[in-house]
Amino acid sequence: MMALTRCAVHVGPEPVGWMLEAVQAAGGQSAALDAADALVWMEHDPQAFPSPLPDRVRWVQLTSAGVESWVAAGVIDRARIFTSAAGAYARSVAEHALALLLAGARRLPDAARARRWGAPPGLGLAGRTVAVVGAGGIGRELIAMLAPLQVDVLAVTRHGRPVPGAERTLPAERTAEVWPAADFVVLAAPATAGTTHLVGAEQLAAMRTHAWLVNIARGSLVDTAALTGALAGERLGGAALDVTDPEPLPDDHPLWREPRALITPHVANPPAALCPALAERVRENLTRFMTGRELLGRIDPDAGY
Repeated sequence: MMALTRCAVHVGPEPVGWMLEAVQAAGGQSAALDAADALVWMEHDPQAFPSPLPDRVRWVQLTSAGVESWVAAGVIDRARIFTSAAGAYARSVAEHALALLLAGARRLPDAARARRWGAPPGLGLAGRTVAVVGAGGIGRELIAMLAPLQVDVLAVTRHGRPVPGAERTLPAERTAEVWPAADFVVLAAPATAGTTHLVGAEQLAAMRTHAWLVNIARGSLVDTAALTGALAGERLGGAALDVTDPEPLPDDHPLWREPRALITPHVANPPAALCPALAERVRENLTRFMTGRELLGRIDPDAGY
């Protein structure tokens, strides 16, 4: 990638003040789309994406971390570089994952509904095995947060390369070893064709009956019907979900009434944390783009993320 002395950036579909400030802070200049070298696209719906893009646009920054809908829509092409916000929101989402983990470990849903002293205290985390399936940016942030809590961490990554803070790291093809080994399983993997229903009836049956499943990735990673059945049959300790399939859940869905389920409405990355993190990602990537360095969050259309 050649270095640029200046970079014209279009922020669309509408100019957003704090994003324009981030562009200017990195040395970029706001420009119309047909005069832009780069595009920061703030809309989450792939159907609204401008097509075709001017040939001059050589880099597109998307604002979402998960890009499965963009890949499925055929927006991600090889004519230019596309980057996602993968990793930019890692700390905020990892904090929420830790909150859900602690809530499950201490059985806070039960304790919060108790009307008398002596509610079951739960497992606690110390000395337990926490599996992090998808130890990318979010997973690694969570593992670092778990370090003071004296847990054994089992990590799963695409290739199985060692992850700092994990006692063991497994490649994706050995994920089956996780289910019977963990007291808590955290799903932080991307949503791809290969991870759809990563957790289904077979995987749930292999988990320990006291284990908790935590999903802060995408709802499609879990077979919702299978999870609902496992919880209703008391074959699982519980599930803490920030994402569901479908999303949002219908008002009459049995998971809402399931005492072993803790559901938050996709709030792991609130706006107060999202905007500063996204602005920092754009500043960093624009600086890298202008100096000819590798961009963060580069999307691989073949991998799907």
